[in-house]
Amino acid sequence: MPLGRRVSKDVAEPYEADRRLAAEYDDRLAAAGEAERALREAQAADAPFDELRELAAAFDKALTAVLAAAEAAERVAMGPKVYTTPGQDAEARRAAEIAYRKAKARPAVRPWTDEVDRLRTAREAHRLSFKTVPSALG
Repeated sequence: MPLGRRVSKDVAEPYEADRRLAAEYDDRLAAAGEAERALREAQAADAPFDELRELAAAFDKALTAVLAAAEAAERVAMGPKVYTTPGQDAEARRAAEIAYRKAKARPAVRPWTDEVDRLRTAREAHRLSFKTVPSALG
Protein backbone atom coordinates (compact mmCIF):
# COMPACT_ATOMS: atom_id res chain seq x y z
CA MET A 1 0.00 0.00 0.00
CA PRO A 2 1.55 3.32 -1.05
CA LEU A 3 2.06 5.94 1.58
CA GLY A 4 1.03 9.55 1.17
CA ARG A 5 -2.10 11.37 0.17
CA ARG A 6 -4.41 10.05 -2.45
CA VAL A 7 -4.87 12.30 -5.44
CA SER A 8 -7.72 11.96 -7.90
CA LYS A 9 -6.85 10.93 -11.44
CA ASP A 10 -8.24 14.22 -12.74
CA VAL A 11 -5.66 16.10 -10.67
CA ALA A 12 -2.84 13.57 -11.08
CA GLU A 13 -2.67 14.01 -14.87
CA PRO A 14 -2.07 17.79 -14.94
CA TYR A 15 0.25 17.45 -11.95
CA GLU A 16 2.39 14.90 -13.78
CA ALA A 17 2.34 17.05 -16.92
CA ASP A 18 3.61 19.97 -14.85
CA ARG A 19 6.33 17.78 -13.35
CA ARG A 20 7.54 16.84 -16.85
CA LEU A 21 7.44 20.47 -17.97
CA ALA A 22 9.24 21.65 -14.82
CA ALA A 23 12.01 19.13 -15.51
CA GLU A 24 12.71 20.98 -18.78
CA TYR A 25 13.26 24.31 -17.02
CA ASP A 26 17.07 24.31 -17.15
CA ASP A 27 17.16 23.39 -20.85
CA ARG A 28 14.59 26.05 -21.72
CA LEU A 29 16.45 28.65 -19.67
CA ALA A 30 19.67 27.83 -21.54
CA ALA A 31 17.83 28.11 -24.86
CA ALA A 32 16.47 31.53 -23.86
CA GLY A 33 19.97 32.67 -22.91
CA GLU A 34 21.29 31.51 -26.25
CA ALA A 35 18.47 33.29 -28.11
CA GLU A 36 19.19 36.50 -26.20
CA ARG A 37 22.91 36.23 -26.93
CA ALA A 38 22.20 35.79 -30.65
CA LEU A 39 19.88 38.82 -30.63
CA ARG A 40 22.36 41.03 -28.78
CA GLU A 41 25.21 40.02 -31.10
CA ALA A 42 23.09 40.81 -34.14
CA GLN A 43 22.16 44.19 -32.66
CA ALA A 44 25.81 44.98 -31.97
CA ALA A 45 26.73 44.02 -35.53
CA ASP A 46 24.01 46.29 -37.01
CA ALA A 47 22.24 43.37 -38.67
CA PRO A 48 19.38 44.05 -41.11
CA PHE A 49 15.99 44.74 -39.58
CA ASP A 50 14.39 41.54 -40.89
CA GLU A 51 17.06 39.43 -39.22
CA LEU A 52 16.66 41.34 -35.96
CA ARG A 53 12.91 40.86 -36.07
CA GLU A 54 13.31 37.09 -36.51
CA LEU A 55 15.81 36.91 -33.66
CA ALA A 56 13.56 39.02 -31.43
CA ALA A 57 10.61 36.71 -32.15
CA ALA A 58 12.77 33.67 -31.37
CA PHE A 59 13.87 35.26 -28.09
CA ASP A 60 10.25 36.04 -27.20
CA LYS A 61 9.24 32.42 -27.89
CA ALA A 62 12.15 31.16 -25.78
CA LEU A 63 11.18 33.47 -22.91
CA THR A 64 7.58 32.30 -23.14
CA ALA A 65 8.70 28.65 -23.04
CA VAL A 66 10.94 29.13 -20.01
CA LEU A 67 8.16 31.09 -18.29
CA ALA A 68 5.75 28.18 -18.84
CA ALA A 69 8.29 25.77 -17.32
CA ALA A 70 8.86 28.06 -14.32
CA GLU A 71 5.11 28.38 -13.74
CA ALA A 72 4.81 24.58 -13.89
CA ALA A 73 7.66 24.22 -11.39
CA GLU A 74 5.90 26.68 -9.10
CA ARG A 75 2.66 24.66 -9.26
CA VAL A 76 4.58 21.43 -8.61
CA ALA A 77 6.23 23.01 -5.57
CA MET A 78 2.77 24.00 -4.31
CA GLY A 79 1.51 20.43 -4.52
CA PRO A 80 -1.55 18.72 -5.96
CA LYS A 81 -4.01 20.47 -3.62
CA VAL A 82 -3.90 23.64 -5.75
CA TYR A 83 -5.16 21.94 -8.92
CA THR A 84 -8.78 22.18 -9.96
CA THR A 85 -10.76 20.32 -12.58
CA PRO A 86 -13.70 21.59 -14.62
CA GLY A 87 -16.05 19.08 -12.97
CA GLN A 88 -15.39 20.22 -9.41
CA ASP A 89 -18.02 22.00 -7.40
CA ALA A 90 -17.60 25.53 -6.05
CA GLU A 91 -16.51 24.32 -2.63
CA ALA A 92 -13.65 22.26 -4.07
CA ARG A 93 -12.55 25.14 -6.31
CA ARG A 94 -12.57 27.50 -3.34
CA ALA A 95 -10.52 25.02 -1.30
CA ALA A 96 -7.98 24.89 -4.15
CA GLU A 97 -7.82 28.71 -4.23
CA ILE A 98 -7.14 28.81 -0.50
CA ALA A 99 -4.50 26.09 -0.83
CA TYR A 100 -2.92 28.13 -3.64
CA ARG A 101 -2.65 31.22 -1.45
CA LYS A 102 -1.27 29.24 1.47
CA ALA A 103 1.27 27.53 -0.78
CA LYS A 104 2.48 30.88 -2.14
CA ALA A 105 3.67 31.73 1.38
CA ARG A 106 5.79 28.58 1.77
CA PRO A 107 9.57 29.03 1.64
CA ALA A 108 9.92 26.19 -0.90
CA VAL A 109 7.58 27.95 -3.34
CA ARG A 110 8.90 31.50 -2.96
CA PRO A 111 12.00 31.08 -5.18
CA TRP A 112 9.81 29.85 -8.03
CA THR A 113 7.38 32.72 -7.53
CA ASP A 114 10.28 35.18 -7.70
CA GLU A 115 11.63 33.46 -10.82
CA VAL A 116 8.23 33.62 -12.53
CA ASP A 117 7.99 37.34 -11.72
CA ARG A 118 11.53 37.93 -13.02
CA LEU A 119 10.83 36.09 -16.28
CA ARG A 120 7.52 37.90 -16.84
CA THR A 121 9.26 41.22 -16.30
CA ALA A 122 12.04 40.27 -18.71
CA ARG A 123 9.56 39.17 -21.37
CA GLU A 124 7.48 42.33 -21.05
CA ALA A 125 10.57 44.54 -21.09
CA HIS A 126 11.70 42.78 -24.26
CA ARG A 127 8.28 43.16 -25.88
CA LEU A 128 8.14 46.86 -25.03
CA SER A 129 11.70 47.69 -26.01
CA PHE A 130 11.99 46.05 -29.41
CA LYS A 131 10.26 47.63 -32.36
CA THR A 132 8.71 45.10 -34.70
CA VAL A 133 8.23 47.61 -37.51
CA PRO A 134 10.79 50.10 -38.80
CA SER A 135 10.21 53.70 -37.87
CA ALA A 136 8.87 56.04 -40.56
CA LEU A 137 11.56 58.62 -39.90
CA GLY A 138 14.42 56.06 -39.52
